Amino acid sequence: MFIRRKKKIGQTTLEYVILLVVVIGAFYAASLYLKRGVQGRWKIAVDDLGDQYDPRLARTSINQILMQNIETTIVAQNVVNGFWTLRVDTTNSIELKRGTANVMGY
Repeated sequence: MFIRRKKKIGQTTLEYVILLVVVIGAFYAASLYLKRGVQGRWKIAVDDLGDQYDPRLARTSINQILMQNIETTIVAQNVVNGFWTLRVDTTNSIELKRGTANVMGY
């Protein structure tokens, strides 16, 4: 009787192991389908965003304005000898750059 019971315990353990392998296999197969479904939804969402930025196909507009105003004043006096010097320098400059830069496109 003891030997029969040992065979029955081994058989039950084997059945549980087989059942566990089948359940794990089913979860693995289902995870592949779920993962592909989620990836498909992400692809649809990204495609709905439209064209993405591609640095190899860039068109750039350049507008640069540099303005400088410089004023220099020099005053020198010598009251005793009667010297008087006054110098005022004023410089205004504007530098303008405009254009476009194309990189492999357009």
